[in-house]
Amino acid sequence: MIPHLYTRGPLNTLSNQFPNSSLDSLGSNLWKEDSTCVEWLENKGPESVVYVNFGSITVMTVKQVEEFAWGLANSNHPFLWVVRPDLVIGDAAMLPPEFVKATEERDLLASWCQQEKLLQHPSIGVFLTLCGWYSTMETICAGVPVVCWPFFAEQQTNCRYDCTEWGIGMEIDRNVKRDEVEGVIREMMEG
Repeated sequence: MIPHLYTRGPLNTLSNQFPNSSLDSLGSNLWKEDSTCVEWLENKGPESVVYVNFGSITVMTVKQVEEFAWGLANSNHPFLWVVRPDLVIGDAAMLPPEFVKATEERDLLASWCQQEKLLQHPSIGVFLTLCGWYSTMETICAGVPVVCWPFFAEQQTNCRYDCTEWGIGMEIDRNVKRDEVEGVIREMMEG
């Protein structure tokens, strides 16, 4: 007989109730965290930054990365984007040099970060995410709205709840286009 399993959460709020406890060591990051992310946010206004993270295992095409990049650039909002070295299928994650130059004054590109800490920072205005379970729990606990681009597994279900049931997000089409990324970010940040 297979036992019944029930999801519980959000357990991440326990560490807020017991600071400096052994709960802090329960992190599950697969990548080394960049500590400059929180420092960079300190100079930003309240709810002014778009935080972008596509998780620890998802990969995308060069075209998808470019569409997200130019959508972010064209939104004219500051953004913090986690760009893992293996984000692009079969290649190193390289952003177009024109994009890097166009956004250098208002972006931070990081290899990984302390997501829960970032989402709790007052400068974060919206989170562009795949809608994995941990990200969904962390963003709900932090009260940050989401731009959803679900990829696989439970992400489509979480996206549906974010956008339809809970009213905390908007979805970007699977066939991502820069105009849609720009428009959704502007609506979430300005609307």
